[in-house]
Amino acid sequence: MGWGRAGWYTYRWVDQLLFPANGPSADRIVSELQQLRLGDRILDGPPQSDCWFTVEILDRRRTMALRSTRHVPIAWRDRFGASLEWVWSWHLDQPWPGVTRLVQRNRMKLRPRWFEVAFLAAIVPADFVMARSHLQAIKRLAESTPVQEAAA
Repeated sequence: MGWGRAGWYTYRWVDQLLFPANGPSADRIVSELQQLRLGDRILDGPPQSDCWFTVEILDRRRTMALRSTRHVPIAWRDRFGASLEWVWSWHLDQPWPGVTRLVQRNRMKLRPRWFEVAFLAAIVPADFVMARSHLQAIKRLAESTPVQEAAA
């Protein structure tokens, strides 16, 4: 996932609207992009935007968690002291044999209060659309890709 990688697996119209310079999200799992490690950065915009996630937790068979403190425009950080701490995670759960559930979670801490209110009013509804398309694409890709067992 990420800018300069496979995108965010969102609807094509979302990619065109929000990420036109990055191109469309991948429509397949790209094997050469599967080499993430703890501490790696996943860009969420062009490098000059100073916006990225850091891989904080990575258990390839169950959990991935990304963390960012960089999702506020630089000018807002400097001028208004605006900040956002964001943890975005995915966890595979197997409630019973043969059934796998993907749980996606977001946790955010925003400051100051006016920024939190504006963010919740504007971004959260838009994120619902993005998260839905993101999860549907992951499901489609996972179900269309043969499972490869990890080497012992």
